[in-house]
Amino acid sequence: MIQKVISVNEVEHNVIVDPEASLATVLREQLGLTGTKVGCDQGQCGACSVILDGKVVRSCAMKMKRIADGAKVTTIEGIGTPDKLHPVQKAWIATGAAQCGFCSPGFIVSAVGLLETNQKPSRQDVRDWFQKHRNACRCTGYKPLVDAVMDAAKVVRGEMSMDDLAFKMPDDQRIWGSKYPRPTAVAKVTGTLDYGADLGVKMPKDTLHMALVQAKVSHANIKGIDTSEALKMPGVHSVLTHKDVKGKNRITGLITFPTNKGDGWDRPILCDEKVFQYGDAIAIVCADSECNARKAAEKVKVDLEELPAYMSAPAAMAEDAIEIHPGTPNVYFEQKLAKGGDTAPFFNGDGHVTVEGDFYLQRQPHMPMEPDVGFAYKGEDGKLYIHSKSIGVHLHLYMIAPGLGVEPEKLVLVANPMGGTFGYKFSPTMEALVGVAALATGRPVHLRYNYQQQQQYTGKRSPWFINLKLAADKDGTLKAMEHDYSVDHGPYSEFGDLLTLRGVQFIGAGYHIPNIRGLGRTVCTNHAWGSAFRGYGSPQSFFASESLMDILAEKLGMDPLELRYKNAYREGSTNPTGQAPEVYSLPEMIDILRPKYEAAKKKAKAESTAAVKKGVGVAVGVYGCGLDGPDSAEADVELNADGTITVISAWEDHGQGADIGAVSTAHEALRPMGVEPGKLKFTWASTQNPNSGPAGGSRSQVMVGNAIKDACEKLLQGAKKPGGGYMTYAEMKAAGKETRYAGKFTANEGTHCDANGQGCPFVVYMYGVFMAQVSVETATGKTSVEKMTMVADIGKIANKLAADGQMWGGLAQGIGLALSEDFEDIQKHSTMAGAGLPYIKDIPDDMELIYVESQRKHGPHGAAGAGELPLTSPHAAIINAIYNACGVRITHMPAYPEKVLAGLQAQA
Repeated sequence: MIQKVISVNEVEHNVIVDPEASLATVLREQLGLTGTKVGCDQGQCGACSVILDGKVVRSCAMKMKRIADGAKVTTIEGIGTPDKLHPVQKAWIATGAAQCGFCSPGFIVSAVGLLETNQKPSRQDVRDWFQKHRNACRCTGYKPLVDAVMDAAKVVRGEMSMDDLAFKMPDDQRIWGSKYPRPTAVAKVTGTLDYGADLGVKMPKDTLHMALVQAKVSHANIKGIDTSEALKMPGVHSVLTHKDVKGKNRITGLITFPTNKGDGWDRPILCDEKVFQYGDAIAIVCADSECNARKAAEKVKVDLEELPAYMSAPAAMAEDAIEIHPGTPNVYFEQKLAKGGDTAPFFNGDGHVTVEGDFYLQRQPHMPMEPDVGFAYKGEDGKLYIHSKSIGVHLHLYMIAPGLGVEPEKLVLVANPMGGTFGYKFSPTMEALVGVAALATGRPVHLRYNYQQQQQYTGKRSPWFINLKLAADKDGTLKAMEHDYSVDHGPYSEFGDLLTLRGVQFIGAGYHIPNIRGLGRTVCTNHAWGSAFRGYGSPQSFFASESLMDILAEKLGMDPLELRYKNAYREGSTNPTGQAPEVYSLPEMIDILRPKYEAAKKKAKAESTAAVKKGVGVAVGVYGCGLDGPDSAEADVELNADGTITVISAWEDHGQGADIGAVSTAHEALRPMGVEPGKLKFTWASTQNPNSGPAGGSRSQVMVGNAIKDACEKLLQGAKKPGGGYMTYAEMKAAGKETRYAGKFTANEGTHCDANGQGCPFVVYMYGVFMAQVSVETATGKTSVEKMTMVADIGKIANKLAADGQMWGGLAQGIGLALSEDFEDIQKHSTMAGAGLPYIKDIPDDMELIYVESQRKHGPHGAAGAGELPLTSPHAAIINAIYNACGVRITHMPAYPEKVLAGLQAQA
C-alpha cells in the first residue's frame, strides 16, 4: 500500500491505496465518485475519462503509483450538478446526446477538457479530440455529441445563453413529436444515475462478490471439478457448482414452435455434464471482493474430455458431426416458405432474367459500453430479488425460475438503469447465476463481467449462410424468389426458431414478389450462442436480397434505385408472408431520395480518381413492430396525492427512451386534463409492475404505448366531472373513485405464420430507404463512408430527439457491420478495438435523416416503433456502394480492406 494526497474536484483527499489500483477504482470504490464509469477497463472506450492536472486521461488505465502527490483531478461530479449544470451538460440534454447515458460522463469531461484549450473548435476539431482520447459511444452515431459541444462552445464564448439551450413549450402545449428532453437526462449528464456496477459499490458490507470459473474450450465432457484449492484462498466464502443449484439447473428457451426438435431445456445455469461453448460457466466463487473472487476462480481445477468443436453451421451439419446435445439433431428446426405458385418455371428457360448469389453475414458483437452486471438478495418479504440489465423482466422470470427451483411468485426481477444492450439482454445472461449464489449463500451477491467476459460469454448476432435467387420480367418486374438459408445459432436454442422465421418474413421484403419458395434451418454449433441483436434477422435477410437486387439491376441494365421503385409495395402488393402492408409509403420515400441520389452519383463520378474510387449505394429496409401474432402489453396510470401522475409499466429502458416514450405517450393522451409534462412520472421495469413485455422487436412504443394510452383514457373517464373539467386526487377519493387505472392492448389483427410462412405477424411495420456514399482506396482496399442518408417512415414521431438518436445510432452500427465488426476469433475479438468497434472518425459527421410520418392505425397517436429500422439494411447500401465505386462485390461480410483489395487485385 502507498499513501497519496490528491485534490479531487478541489477537495483534498488523503488516501491509502494499492499502487497497482487504477485511479478509476480509487475514485469509485474509495471516494464513492461513481459518476466516473468503467466500461472496457482497458483504455479503449473513454467512459472513465477525468481531467488530471489539466489533461484528459482514461482513469482505468492510470495506475495510482504513477500519480504524483498533490495531483488535481476533476471528475464529472466536479463539472456540474443537477441544479448547476455546465454548458456542455446543458447542451448534451438539448441535443439528445445522452441515450443510455453510460458514456456521457466520460464524453462530457473530455469535451470540457477540449473547451479549456480551444473555445472555438470546428466540428472536425471536436471529432479529432474524441478520436484522440478514445471516447466511444455505441448509441448515438456521435453526431449529436458533436452538436452538443458546438452549442456549448457558443455558450462559453458568450454567443448563446444557457436559456437558449432550454426546451421551450410550444404554443399548443404538446410535447408529442417535440424535442422535449428525456426525464433521465439530467441524472445521466451529471453522473448521478446509478448503473449496476455503481449500485454494486453501494451495496451492504456483507455483500459477496462473484467470479465465474469458465470453460477455455468450446466443446467437452466434464469429468470432474476440484474446488479445494480455491476454498483456501483469501476472502473466499464458498465455491458453487451445479450441485448447489436447487432447481432444474437449466434456462428454458420457452419453445413456441411445435416442430422444433429440441425441448428448450438445453442451456445449463452451471455446466454439469458438458461444456457447449467457450466461456460456459462451470462454477461460481463468492468472496469478500471481486479481486479475491477472481484470483480464487483461477484455482478451480476442471477435468475435461475435449470433443470436436463445430464453429460454424456447415461444420455442424457435416455428416460426421456428432450431436452437440445428445438426442437432438444439430439441425433442430426448419421453416418453409410457400407463397403463390410454383417458382421453378420462372428459373427454367429463357423467359425471365434470373440472378443467384451466396451470402454470409457475420457474428456481430453488440459491444455495449457497459459490460454485463447484476446482483441478487433475499427481500424482507422472503422473495428472491434479481437486479440486472434485463430488457424482458417478465420473460426472464419464467425462463429462469424452474432452473433456480423458485416458484415464480417468490421471484422478482428488476431492470437497473443500464447502458445500451442492443438486444443481447433479450436473453438472460447472469440473472440465474446471481440467483443461484444468493440462494446458496443466503447473502446479497454482486457479479460484474469484465469486457473479455462481455465479449465471450454473452450472445451475439447469429451468422446466416444464404443462397438466394430472383427472377424478373425483362422490364424488371419481380416474378419469383427462392432461398435456402442456415442460421448458426450457437449451442442454445432459445429464440432460434423465431429468428429463423425472420428470414421468411424479411428476405425480399419491401417488394411485391408474387411467387416465393424457401427453406430456412436453425443449426446448433459450438460458437457463441445466438441472441437478439437490433434488426433481429433483418440485417442477414436484407444483405442477401438488397445485394441481389443490385446484381439484378445490372443484369437488366436498370438503375438500382429505379428497380426498387418499380417493385416497391403499392396498393395490391403483399409482403413475403402474404400480408398487405398497412401503409404504402415506399414509392414516396424513393421519390424523396431520388434527387439526392442523382446528385450523389454525379459527385462520386466527378471526384473519383485512380487512387480513390467513389461510389453510391442504396437499399430498402422493413421491420415489424412487435412479437409475432396477437402481441399484447399492460400498463397502469395512477393519480397521486401531490397532483403528479405515474405511468406504471415494465417498459425496460436500455437507451432507446422508455422514459420519454412513456411520458410523451401519456402526456398526449392526457391533454384534455392539461397535465404539465413535469408532473408525469415513469417507473423502472420490474415484475412487480404490469407485464409490458420485453423491450425488443421495436414493439414497446406500439404495444406499451397503446396500453398507456388505454390507461390514460380510463383515467380521463374516471376523473371527468359531470359539468366539465376533471377531479383532483382529493375529489376522486372523496367521491370513492379509483385513482389507478389499468390499460391493456392486444394486436388482435395479428396472426402467427403457418407452416408455409404465411400470416399477418405484425400489425405495424417500419420502412426505410438508405443511401451510402463511400470512397475506396485502391492501394489498400480501405473503405470510408463519407455520408449516409436515410428516409424513414416510423409513423408519427413520439419524440424527435429520441427518434433521431435511434436512427443515427443504428446507421453507425450498420457501418460497423459492413466494414469492421465481427466475433469470429474468440481471443482476437474479445476487446472493443479487436472486434472492430467504430470510433467517431469511422462514422461520417454527414448523416441526413428525412422522415415520412405515415399515420399508423394500430399505433398510439399514429406512431410505429423506431429502434430496429436503422439497422435493417444500411450495410447493404454500403456494400452496394463499394461495388459501384470499384467493381468489387463483397458477399462474405465484413468488407475488411484485405477482402476489397483482393477483389481489386483479381480484376487486375
